Amino acid sequence: MDISQRNGLYPPPPGASDILGVEFAGVVIQTTLDPTTKFKVGDKVFGLVSGGAYAEQVVAEPSLTMHIPDGMSFEEAAAIPETWLTATQALFFVNRLQPGENVMIHAGASGVGTAAIQLAKQANAQHIITTAGSDAKTQFCKSLGSTVSINYKTANFADVVKETTNGRGVDVIVDFVGGPYFSKNLDSLAMDGRMVILSFLGGAVMDEKVHLGPILRKRLQINGSTLRSRTVAYQTILCDYFVEKSLPLFTNGTFKPIIDRVFEWTDIIEAHKHMEANASIGKIVMRIT
Repeated sequence: MDISQRNGLYPPPPGASDILGVEFAGVVIQTTLDPTTKFKVGDKVFGLVSGGAYAEQVVAEPSLTMHIPDGMSFEEAAAIPETWLTATQALFFVNRLQPGENVMIHAGASGVGTAAIQLAKQANAQHIITTAGSDAKTQFCKSLGSTVSINYKTANFADVVKETTNGRGVDVIVDFVGGPYFSKNLDSLAMDGRMVILSFLGGAVMDEKVHLGPILRKRLQINGSTLRSRTVAYQTILCDYFVEKSLPLFTNGTFKPIIDRVFEWTDIIEAHKHMEANASIGKIVMRIT
């Protein structure tokens, strides 16, 4: 997201800051005058903003702000909000993943991908199939709970899906790649399958030979979704769901934020270059001091 916005491909929503960054962790220095607020000065918190998180101070909606669990560092907390809420939205709010269903998560070693694997495992998905661009990344996906992880550079994921599911296909797909994967995604989905497209890292234009027949024949549901453009009311419902269902599982070790590297504030250019190299596993976090 940050790279896309920097390159002019993902403008902030109306009224949002032009400054990069949509998630934060820190200490409350001032609160609303509302006497019912659940926060006080000095509280350690993390959460979402519509922009402006590349800063020493942010103004955040109380309903999109959460208390950092005991024992969790600021760096770990900062790696959670956008990543885990996006994965939660994709799996449960949009695709309605059910226990026993099969799911495929593209970009499995990304921040959202590593969160989605853990969430799908906790939701008792049957097959959690992931794709990634190196053997090291596929092995890491397996360590988080992926039952089958595919190096897309050396294997056709649609063929592996059919083999893994005895020809049935997956019920749910979470896709970040877009155009180049569209046909194979349709081929990989089971009857009444659901797919959410969260990004188009491989390009937004589909091959002109894409056959739309499977969408009708298999009654497929194809959705596009972003979190940043959602209303505060929607994001509040999502945050409340996450706090109830998932946040306690970080405390007991069931869930863990995956951090590739932590960069200092002054090394932001290096951090973006590292992100663009597509070599990271999990989140890249910036420490502001």
